[in-house]
Amino acid sequence: MYIMIKEYPEFTSFDWDDSNRDKNLKHNVQNWECEQVFFNDPIIILDDLKHSIVEDRFAAFGKTDERRRLVVIYTKRSSKIRVISARDMNKKEKHFYENFGKG
Repeated sequence: MYIMIKEYPEFTSFDWDDSNRDKNLKHNVQNWECEQVFFNDPIIILDDLKHSIVEDRFAAFGKTDERRRLVVIYTKRSSKIRVISARDMNKKEKHFYENFGKG
């Protein structure tokens, strides 16, 4: 179950280390693409209650500078965003993203 987050997360940087640096290459997503999602509008951020067991997790629905639509699962650690996973939106998610807030 997802619940809408009304506030955009404030952050100072991204947290990349050996355990998450190349993790999303299996989905052909580069780290810089994950980061771009947080700087492009529109972005929809949902609270991911189902996976927020050890720490709060969120799902960001957004796009890269090249308009690639991604879902980025992340957590916040202090003032940093730590990407857990990223992949292309599926058909249902694209529909949700493109129609969010419309009528």
